[in-house]
This record gives sequence, C-alpha cells and structure tokens, in this order.
Amino acid sequence: MGNLAIIRRIVTASVLLATALLAACSSVYVDTQTKQVPVAQMKKVADPKPVQLVFEFQTKGAPNARATDRLSSVVSKEVKDSGLFSTVSSNPQPNAGMLSVTLNNVPITEDAASKGFVTGLTFGLAGNTVTDGYICTVSYLAPNRTTPIVKTARHAIHTTVGNTSAPPNAQKSPSAVDAVNQMTLDVLSNALDDLSRDPAFE
Repeated sequence: MGNLAIIRRIVTASVLLATALLAACSSVYVDTQTKQVPVAQMKKVADPKPVQLVFEFQTKGAPNARATDRLSSVVSKEVKDSGLFSTVSSNPQPNAGMLSVTLNNVPITEDAASKGFVTGLTFGLAGNTVTDGYICTVSYLAPNRTTPIVKTARHAIHTTVGNTSAPPNAQKSPSAVDAVNQMTLDVLSNALDDLSRDPAFE
C-alpha cells in the first residue's frame, strides 16, 4: 500500500472519529428570552371567525418543504388551541379570513462552519456554540379587507459542540426535534398573542 493510500485512510478514520465525538458531545438549548404564551393569557375574541391557515418554513428566506411538512401539525394545533378562530382549515372556507404563518430560520452565529471545523480537528477540546435565529411572521387578512394585520416574533436555538459551557438564558432540550417543536410553540404563541391584542383584529 502506497504512502498516499495510508494517509487517506488515516484522514478518513480521523474524520469519522471526530464526527462520532462531536455527536456525543453536542447539546441543544432553547433560548428562554422568548417564552410560550399560555392560551389563557391571550386576549379572548368575542366572536371568532373561521380562517384558512397557510404555513411555510423557510431557510434563509427560501422555502423548505421538508421542514414545512414536519412542523405543519405543530403550527395548526397551536392556532386551533389559541381560540382566536372558530375553525381552522388548510382549505378555503366561506366567509373565512386568511392566516399566513412563516417561520424563517436565519443564522446568527458568524462563520459557524469554521467553528465546527476547528472543534472537529481538536476532537471536541475546543468547544463552540452555534446559534440559529428564527423569525415568525403572522399575517391575518380578514374577509372583505385589503390590508392584513402583520405581527412578528423572534426566537433562537443554541447548539454547543465539544468542550464548552451551556449558553446563558437557555434551557437544555432532550433532542433537536424537541427543541424545534418548543421553539415553534414559543415564537408562534407570541405572534398570535400580539395579533389577539391588535384593535384591528376585532
């Protein structure tokens, strides 16, 4: 076996080992500065109307179909449980308004790729924290209206890799899936709460 082949095998083995170590040493945290608003705290609607719900998850502003499918049921349940609407459907309904929910994942931590690369090379000794931001935009257009009511809320998920301390103002999550679900409930409930308190919503 030539020297080049040996070097390649060593590099491949090192990369696989680093990947395994990073997976074992990574933790996911949900930022606690944005907290879920309980339905009981939202402003009650005297005469709820039906609404058609349209949801889209985006990554840096581009549609992400897989994430949209994954979170559609979470978003739909939160909207239904809010009590702001009499019925919630993904299809058009007579005399129904239109509720558009967009959840956009935007990177906050700069140069996240190089941070992960450095951590990998040091086998987790140089720990790093990567933060993903999320912007939830809720747009409600009432029947026979031309101007929608738009509300936005922001959230974040932190991922620590390697030997580093937990980020401040954050709650550790059992898994990445749990973190994304909780983040979605938190940020959407805040946007819906703001919508419920807008005088134009009535």
